[in-house]
Amino acid sequence: MSRTNPRVSVAEQSIPAQIGAVLFRHRGWLPLLFLGIPLVMPGSTSPFRWQVGLALIIVGEAIRLAGVAAAGTVTRRRSRNVQRLVTYGIFAWARNPLYIGNFLIWMGFVTISGVLWFLPIAVLLFAVEYELIVRYEEGVLESIFGREYLDYKNETSRWIPRPPKGEQQVGEYHWGEAFRSEISTFLQYAVLILAFWIKSRMTQGCVAGQSGTVCAWSGAFTTF
Repeated sequence: MSRTNPRVSVAEQSIPAQIGAVLFRHRGWLPLLFLGIPLVMPGSTSPFRWQVGLALIIVGEAIRLAGVAAAGTVTRRRSRNVQRLVTYGIFAWARNPLYIGNFLIWMGFVTISGVLWFLPIAVLLFAVEYELIVRYEEGVLESIFGREYLDYKNETSRWIPRPPKGEQQVGEYHWGEAFRSEISTFLQYAVLILAFWIKSRMTQGCVAGQSGTVCAWSGAFTTF
């Protein structure tokens, strides 16, 4: 259902929503700043942490794909260009599946890094960022769809997925479009995984001594 010249809701005019609007415009690269810390800071990784981290990344990306396939690729890039309110599929379980998926993905990379002290900090940073962005997006959706969105908002959890109640709407899924739109994201994952793998190889076998830290890497020893 198309909407033209929507009113601006009170929720969209709130200060948290205005801050969220700024973060929304820059949300694509902000997580990379967070990942710079576990990438450069020393950490202790292991095969188990790699397994847990990769599992979080896969689950998070599956949630993202389900959300993009249902909502389409336009709505995730330009919040005001929403042509329809999507309430079926994974959106019937939670209102913000893409951000839930993102959160799991970035926590997966932090787990892989082995810089576990950064996990609670990352959780806090993402909680603040996404809470503000969602305040903005919810204000926009209320401006565009009015009571239709408010009814959906009252029935569906913001963050914690829960089974939908009653008869569920059936809608279209565009999996091919979703996969194509995620190609650049997949490339980012590949680069980050390679970077963390190189880091883990470089720091493998590091031992602190009186003369400095000695690291064994591929049979050679480096002191620094």
